[in-house]
Amino acid sequence: MGHSHDHTGHGHGHDHSHEHGHGHGHGHGHGHDHDHHHPNTELDAATTAALDESIPDQDLSPTELSRRGLLRSAGILGGAAALAVSGAEFAAATSPTGHVFTSGGRPNVWLAGDHHIHTQLSSDGMYRVIDQAQHAAANGLDWLVITDHGGATHARIGVDLVNPQIKAARAELKNTLIFQGLEWNIPAAEHGTVFVAPGSREVEVLKQFENGYDGSVKNAGANTPANEQLALDGIQWLGRQVDQRRVADALFLANHPARNGIDSPHEIRNWRDADPRIAVGFEGAPGHQAGGLPAGIGAGGARGLYGNAPNANSFPGYPAESYRTWGGFDWMTSTVGGLWDSLLAEGKPWWISANSDSHVNWNETSRRPDGSDQAQFDRDGRYMDPVYSRTVNRTAADFFPGYYSRTHVGADNRDYRAVMEGLRNGRVWVDHGALVKAVDMEVRETGKTHGEPLGGALHVRRGRAIELVIRITAQNVPNWANFTPSLNRVDAIVGAVKGAVSDKDTFTAPDTKVVKQWDTSGKRGTFELVLPLGKADPENPFYVRVRGTDGNRSQVGYLGAAIDPAGPQLDVVGDADPWADLWFYTNPIWVLPTK
Repeated sequence: MGHSHDHTGHGHGHDHSHEHGHGHGHGHGHGHDHDHHHPNTELDAATTAALDESIPDQDLSPTELSRRGLLRSAGILGGAAALAVSGAEFAAATSPTGHVFTSGGRPNVWLAGDHHIHTQLSSDGMYRVIDQAQHAAANGLDWLVITDHGGATHARIGVDLVNPQIKAARAELKNTLIFQGLEWNIPAAEHGTVFVAPGSREVEVLKQFENGYDGSVKNAGANTPANEQLALDGIQWLGRQVDQRRVADALFLANHPARNGIDSPHEIRNWRDADPRIAVGFEGAPGHQAGGLPAGIGAGGARGLYGNAPNANSFPGYPAESYRTWGGFDWMTSTVGGLWDSLLAEGKPWWISANSDSHVNWNETSRRPDGSDQAQFDRDGRYMDPVYSRTVNRTAADFFPGYYSRTHVGADNRDYRAVMEGLRNGRVWVDHGALVKAVDMEVRETGKTHGEPLGGALHVRRGRAIELVIRITAQNVPNWANFTPSLNRVDAIVGAVKGAVSDKDTFTAPDTKVVKQWDTSGKRGTFELVLPLGKADPENPFYVRVRGTDGNRSQVGYLGAAIDPAGPQLDVVGDADPWADLWFYTNPIWVLPTK
């Protein structure tokens, strides 16, 4: 794989476009026992056994095996013990089930959601929880996470105050999964979503986390080694709360990672490796997508509010272009062969999401009431409820949850734990403006009926023929801008798995490129795109991911035409209409040939 992708290049794509009804209701459950977390009493013994490399994997208990997988993925156990794929160490994150890259059939249900939403308990927010949740449900979301800003006021009182609102919204909207989380000021870095599975101690754990590890609370924003370590300590602390069963599950995803240039490549890698069960990804596309609407219609600012420049804490290696969105997506994700691909090329999971980051929404007709100001917020921990304003706010940068950005999670069933497990396992694709109705894909041995779904890894014997199968259902109903989008093109992107990088500040993957582009204009219903991926070669493990576009705005990719002949365009500050530039992106699937 490393030297050449020619084996994929011929994929003139058997452009099968069967108009059949491959839905997503395939009932191939993964069969894991979901009660997979261990009481604290087991930890010391389990860790001791896991660290003793003289004990083979098959002699360990499930608890010990899970612990060993975690230690490997964190780099604590040597490469000899880690899953090696012909020299390319595939130190894969282990889910709490103890599986390396949870394998299984396609998800039973796809659930659309948003993990980055603010309320009146954020110093720059306005809405009640029920306001955001009702709009999310009306806009077609199945799940959402309330993530008010971490900080002194929130840590003191906000975590407690929002919980009754969340519980009331759960009772009112019984078909909507509403998580409590917070937007973490990551020490030495940007913001991130942290959230937990609902339970009797959700408030207690979130409050303890924020007081102990929030960069604002701890005055730990500066780019120092001690502050970077505090972030890693926070991630590992969350893992311990799961192990001790204080909460059933916890996740962390980094938000708007390139916006200020302060999430360095080594920090992102270190978050991931600190506890791969907890730190699972970053926003492939930020919220604030209305920010680039031209003046007169909107604010005339930067799409995603990505209008910044380097500051004292920024990573000096990032170019000026990284501070802007590209087709609405973060530069780390939108650049083929860029930072996201450099993470994937290590053979370790790291997933993308897309969210609203809703604070105050475009075309809003409400406002905070008179007298509800910063002093009142600091005293009460929340603004007073919004009131009707008799005006229209055309300069706000946000959309309500589900109105524009969606994160689609493949889950075993419709519940909180299943959504979190789907996110952890990378069963995720994202889109803007309801570009398509459904996306499902798998990599399989040619001729077989089932393969590995999104986020999975296909273990296949040397010489077997492999293919990528993408099933897309074209959009046939209008989106919230009241037009029906048209998918113009789909691209397959393939990258070589090279193993861990020697320099953790690497942010390119030279062996990743677009290998196939399909013209999908005019396609209707559900259709398949099939790409032959050549024969399995243990010397060349790789991954494949997919994106699609309405075709309205493209340019040669940031790393050149040989890597990406027609990628997203850099968004222009003051003139970036989000509805005229729609994309979807999937997470990857790995191919790990064996001898």
